[in-house]
Amino acid sequence: MKKSVFTRSAGYLDVVLSWIAGVVLFSMMLLTSADVFTRYVLNAPIRGAFEVSEILMAVLIFAGLPLVSRKNEHVTIEFADRLIPDVLRGVLDALVQLVCAGMMFGSAWLMFLKAQRVGQYGDNTATLKIELAPFVYLMCLLILITGFIHVVKAFRPGDSESQSGGLV
Repeated sequence: MKKSVFTRSAGYLDVVLSWIAGVVLFSMMLLTSADVFTRYVLNAPIRGAFEVSEILMAVLIFAGLPLVSRKNEHVTIEFADRLIPDVLRGVLDALVQLVCAGMMFGSAWLMFLKAQRVGQYGDNTATLKIELAPFVYLMCLLILITGFIHVVKAFRPGDSESQSGGLV
């Protein structure tokens, strides 16, 4: 059976974002370990390690957002599901996806405005002087991708790999 363009594209996106998240997480682990070692054994901490860790953490979180949304691996509270008839459940799921998409698009817009301000002000980190605007634009892009994932899921609910989120 031939997979849809969305399913194939989403599969590639999953691989790329998973690799990015893995490399970032591994880099954070190495940086933190090296910083702790040099700080306590050599009494010479790595200059700017905290700044780099902060940036890497933001990249990690926002790279995971599309992955979690596409696979429905976010935390959900299913306290009223038994009260909703099966006929309406699909409609309600689609509405929830559209509301999530709207929230993601709104967040992406606000993040884009923030990225522009950060770029105009020339904001950078205090110690290493790393420009922050590219990272804020990346966060905006990843939120935007997440919004599109929710739109697709609203109209094609069967394209996701997992159909249920975590149960609280």
